[in-house]
Amino acid sequence: MTFSVTILGSNSALPTTKRYPTAQVLNVSERFFLIDCGEGTQLQLRSNKIKFSRINNIFISHLHGDHVFGLIGLISTFGLLGRTNDLHIYAHSDLETLLQPQIDYFCNDLGFKPVYHHLNTKEPETIFEDKSVTVTSFPLKHRVPTCGFLFREKQKEPNIRKEAITKYSLGIADIVKIKRGEPFFDSNGQQIYAGELILPPPPPRSYAFCSDTGYNPAMIPVIKNVDLLYHEATFAEEHKELAKKTTHSTARQAAEIAKEANAGKLILGHFSSRYDDLSVIENEAREIFPETYLVNDGDVWEVK
Repeated sequence: MTFSVTILGSNSALPTTKRYPTAQVLNVSERFFLIDCGEGTQLQLRSNKIKFSRINNIFISHLHGDHVFGLIGLISTFGLLGRTNDLHIYAHSDLETLLQPQIDYFCNDLGFKPVYHHLNTKEPETIFEDKSVTVTSFPLKHRVPTCGFLFREKQKEPNIRKEAITKYSLGIADIVKIKRGEPFFDSNGQQIYAGELILPPPPPRSYAFCSDTGYNPAMIPVIKNVDLLYHEATFAEEHKELAKKTTHSTARQAAEIAKEANAGKLILGHFSSRYDDLSVIENEAREIFPETYLVNDGDVWEVK
């Protein structure tokens, strides 16, 4: 089953001809979650052939323009396409105050309802859950209230071995009980070892999105052992003081977070437009955390 991230935008505040502002789509078993919505998001959704109708949940990390300016345009397009399903928006409470008047003015005939879920920017909190995934928000360190998001698959049930179905004439009721962990006895009353009946499920996969933030070790317990970590790396070490002043991170600081969190892989984005050559960003991070990669618009990062 799919668990992948498509990068729609990877630059910081200033878009370029090659990089849009921040936006991503996470695909969890063909359920699509939009993370941030910078300017140009709907164009990038089309470019990457992601159907608008598949997006029912939008997570906004914070209310800086390069993470939210695409939202009103996307909502307008949803309306023009005849959307009827509710659209769930997870963001700081101020977004409802700012966005709803725009919707009322420009999109007053929407066929669907925007449903606002206000984020807790002070401590981690589970904000979404269904049968496949849980989403946890957690505080980041930025100039305005900001949250990161941890997406974690739920543990799947084990699979029944095909040969066991035939050997023990397993019916549907038997299979359901075995998957639940209940003991199974054959026709002679002998309990059968679970390993003969089931194949263990794959380990649940996880993705953490760490948007604009200064160096913030407080997030490490929340994202510990995450499979794939996205972390902003706006600056190289030569601009460390500017990073501190603007509450952003350097590539080295992002790599230190990944190392301490025991992440499987680190991907970096939100690059300052001052860098024509981003190899300095990548190289500085890899000195600390070798499994580091730079993202590009259109990249698809799959967790297997």
